[in-house]
Amino acid sequence: MKRFADLYRELDESTATGDKRAALIAYFRDAPPRDAVWALYLLSGGKLTGARQKIAGTNELRAWIAQVSATPDWLVDDSYDHVGDLAETLALLLDDPTDPPPDLGLAEWIEERLLPVANQDEAVRRAVVVDAWQSLPYGQRLVFNKLLTGALRVGVSQRLVQQALAEMSGIDISRIAQRMLGTWAPTPQFLQDLLSEEALPSDRQQPYPFFLASPLEADVQTLGEIGDWRLEWKWDGIRLQLIRRHGEVALWSRGEERLDGRFPEIEQAAATLARDCVIDGELMAWRDGEDAPMPFTALQTRIQRRKPGAKTLADTPARVLAYDLLELDGEDLRERPLDERRALLAGLLEAHGDPRIVVSQQVQADSWEAAAQLRKGSRERGVEGLMLKRGSSIYQGGRKRGDWWKWKIDPLTIDAVLIYAQAGHGRRSTLYTDYTFALWDGDALVPVAKAYSGLDDSEIMKLDSWIRAHTTERFGPVRAVTPHHVFELGFEAVNLSKRHKSGVATRFPRILRWRHDKPMAEADRLEDLKALAR
Repeated sequence: MKRFADLYRELDESTATGDKRAALIAYFRDAPPRDAVWALYLLSGGKLTGARQKIAGTNELRAWIAQVSATPDWLVDDSYDHVGDLAETLALLLDDPTDPPPDLGLAEWIEERLLPVANQDEAVRRAVVVDAWQSLPYGQRLVFNKLLTGALRVGVSQRLVQQALAEMSGIDISRIAQRMLGTWAPTPQFLQDLLSEEALPSDRQQPYPFFLASPLEADVQTLGEIGDWRLEWKWDGIRLQLIRRHGEVALWSRGEERLDGRFPEIEQAAATLARDCVIDGELMAWRDGEDAPMPFTALQTRIQRRKPGAKTLADTPARVLAYDLLELDGEDLRERPLDERRALLAGLLEAHGDPRIVVSQQVQADSWEAAAQLRKGSRERGVEGLMLKRGSSIYQGGRKRGDWWKWKIDPLTIDAVLIYAQAGHGRRSTLYTDYTFALWDGDALVPVAKAYSGLDDSEIMKLDSWIRAHTTERFGPVRAVTPHHVFELGFEAVNLSKRHKSGVATRFPRILRWRHDKPMAEADRLEDLKALAR
């Protein structure tokens, strides 16, 4: 555990990406494979606990630390409120052992101590946790607690971890990223395969790393001649790769989740393709004969059903709008120009002739001014703006600026009242940075959106101080505050929704500005938001 705790401390204390990468390289180079693969799993977002695997709940941890440290429950709660991070609070409430036992590796702690007691009686789980608290020094105790709480956030992205592995091993980062897609078990064999220089059979079962467009913030005229670019509508659906290899079909979302079974009509259509291929596109809910797709909320009903019934399939039929071809008959096409890939894609799908998988429409404009006029009508079309892709671009992995841009329309806005606040995560775990906002419905304020981005550091500090002084109730980690402050929120779309108490769901809400000039009584009404819904 000491080696991993030292890595955690280095990563937490460093602000330079290069230093973080160097620390990761040193760790993966020197750590035993069993420890290294668990570190990879945890730093990539994996967790030991979940709905089906309980080691210790937060209430149990608070009760146990109160008993072991002889600290009153109220003081434990007060300490947590002050520190803002439960794992750190638990670590601080105990002294270091005077005679610590021999060090155990990360894998031993996880595989031989923690996982075997998951879901057992409280007494069994408590004994293991308390023994660890009493035997580990502070740095290791902190990391141990973070394993229990699932809050191992240390300012390291999965991409940075992959960069470190690529630099250490000499394996291309795109191959490493591809092998890490989907669900994998943290075993030494997985780590060996991940860093293998040989092509593996499993490589052909995985999607390619997605190429992500960057937001266009500069004047579109700076991109040069419009003839060098290919324009498409920016669809509001689920980005996916459709894979047909050796007669088998798989659907992978950008979130690295297989969607098999949820969209059987797409799988059926893909199975009849004449050639093996990997298609990049957007999954939409779209009825035949309609000019625009259904709202994203309709698609969400499909995501939640692993085996949709006949009524669901009829009410929300799915369609793939394909806009890139990454592989054809086993040949990787990503290094070919976009125009060439699109031509092959069009030929493949035209020969297929199935309306459930079609080529995404390219938008024709002879000038940037003409493109801007078309973009203004995006919302009426059910799209978020335009995608701009250089015709000569290759298909890269990740978010690489320069060749693919998303030129989105201005967001919809409302003025809403802050009613709830919750502490953030990671470096913001001691500040209230996650907010819930409400609109007027008659004389009542009804929650409509949650947002956590958009304020600068000075505004966050000022609002945090106000929240602490104006808390009216507490619901676990959430504080209700005196309704007073108004904020302008931006969002991409509004959909009517039976799943929300307000009857509406906003897409990607964020804070645009703090409306010091507007009194609470003049905030917008729920009916104003519903009027914007599709």
